[in-house]
Amino acid sequence: MIVDAHHHFWDTNVPTYDYYWMTDDLSAIKGRFFPEDMRPLLRERAVDRTVLIQTIPSLPETRDFLAIAARTDFVAGVVGWVDLTDDKVGHTLSDLQSSNDGRNLVGIRHQAHDEPDADWLRRPDVMRGIGTVGEAGLTFDILVRARELPAALELVRTYPEQRFVVDHMAKPSIKDREIEPWASRMKPLADFPSVWVKVSGMIEEADWAHWTPDDLKPYVQRLLEWFGPERLIFGSNWPVCLLAGSYAQVFDALVYALGEISPADRDRIFGGNAIEAYRLDTGNAG
Repeated sequence: MIVDAHHHFWDTNVPTYDYYWMTDDLSAIKGRFFPEDMRPLLRERAVDRTVLIQTIPSLPETRDFLAIAARTDFVAGVVGWVDLTDDKVGHTLSDLQSSNDGRNLVGIRHQAHDEPDADWLRRPDVMRGIGTVGEAGLTFDILVRARELPAALELVRTYPEQRFVVDHMAKPSIKDREIEPWASRMKPLADFPSVWVKVSGMIEEADWAHWTPDDLKPYVQRLLEWFGPERLIFGSNWPVCLLAGSYAQVFDALVYALGEISPADRDRIFGGNAIEAYRLDTGNAG
């Protein structure tokens, strides 16, 4: 089974939500992107299931995504958002999980790399909230760049048994061929068996107009060495990926960047690891 563990839906034509991060230079991904738009792309690469990821700090969006997952056969889970600093975050999570569509909630994420404070993940109230996410049986997605990786490492050290997924490889600047400080800050996370990494969002960090699969290989190969094929997860980051390439190009570029790996390892990266990290019920999606 192939799982795309990272994509989004939105409709910027309807002023329901404030996509604060969608600046003018991202005009190519403004508009409506919904399940009916994604379905033929999944079929083209034989992708069976997906994980739908939050896009803004909004409980209403999370509830909308849970409803979409409930009526969409290919969406196997939702990574939503809650206010981690709220001392009632446990009640919020319980409310989401006990709702009619709550079985679709598999994780929580916060755009930590958008916080002015590079140490936001180290804050006691944030740490407490993330610990509550783990107590609820949910995975926490870590969305950071190299700047925030030291705080992410402290978070993981605090909760070594909790399941974490680092989104988009922590966004190294592939366009600038940046290896450090990304590599030295990323590698220590591999010491924790409960941490997975999404090999996703790569072409968006590369030169949008001129990237090649070879640009991605140094990063993917390092992650493969550090985390092994058991803890890397495929994600398309659709429709954000459309800034730099098609869904098929993203899929094929990762196949190339992984190099010569066994069919079993490829199956893990393109499906099995996501199922394990998010505890997906792939037999009952939709």
